[in-house]
Amino acid sequence: MSDDLDISTARSAAESPDALLPLGSELQHSLNFQIRMAQILSYRQFEKKQPGYGGAARFLGLLSIIKNNPGAPQHRLAEAVGLQRSSVVPILDRMESEGIVERRDVEGDRRAKAVYLTGKGDQVVAELSDSALQMERYMTAGLSPEQIRVMVEGLSQIVENLRKL
Repeated sequence: MSDDLDISTARSAAESPDALLPLGSELQHSLNFQIRMAQILSYRQFEKKQPGYGGAARFLGLLSIIKNNPGAPQHRLAEAVGLQRSSVVPILDRMESEGIVERRDVEGDRRAKAVYLTGKGDQVVAELSDSALQMERYMTAGLSPEQIRVMVEGLSQIVENLRKL
């Protein structure tokens, strides 16, 4: 991005209260920043389109992992979504109070709890997954299947690298 373009963008932002503020070259080309912005904007739009689901929309990834791993212990679920165990407990508390998941004691380990989707949870995951697929189509409009594949592979490698830290 040229300095001339940055200056004209800055003028436009100053002249129009609705214009986005210029990012500057450093942020514009920052992978961390672009990933974070995509995540924030996609979740904001997704949750706006899912007003009747409370916190469930925010935690579709966690719910999908529970669906694919019924009876997984809470600490393994936390690892799967990159959260601390202490962060997952209140999320599961809320979803349990909403009737989406249930926790059961693990035989032989008094501290461990296995997590399962309820019938309502299965329905919520199915409905939200359909909406998430629609959102993904919207987000990737204008990208070729090859570009999407490369992005997913690249992001998967980034996740793998970060899990090793």
